[in-house]
Amino acid sequence: MEDNQVLAHIKDLTQKEEHLYAKEDMTAEEIESLHKMQKDLDQCWDYLRQRRALRDAGENPNNAEMRSSDTIENYEE
Repeated sequence: MEDNQVLAHIKDLTQKEEHLYAKEDMTAEEIESLHKMQKDLDQCWDYLRQRRALRDAGENPNNAEMRSSDTIENYEE
C-alpha cells in the first residue's frame, strides 16, 4: 500500500472515529467498533512510519510490513 493510500485510510478512520465520539450514547457495538478503529489507526500509523524510515534510510519502503495490533500495543512510548 502506498503512502497516499495509507493516509486516505487514516483520514477515513479518523472521520468515523470522530463521528462516534460526537454521539452522546454509544451502543456496545459502536464502542467495540471504536476500539477496532483505534487499533487499525495504530497499525496504519506504524506502517506509515516504517515506510518513511525505510525511505529515509535509502531502502525500499515497500519492504514495510503491517504489524499486528498486539505487537504495536506492546511498544513503549
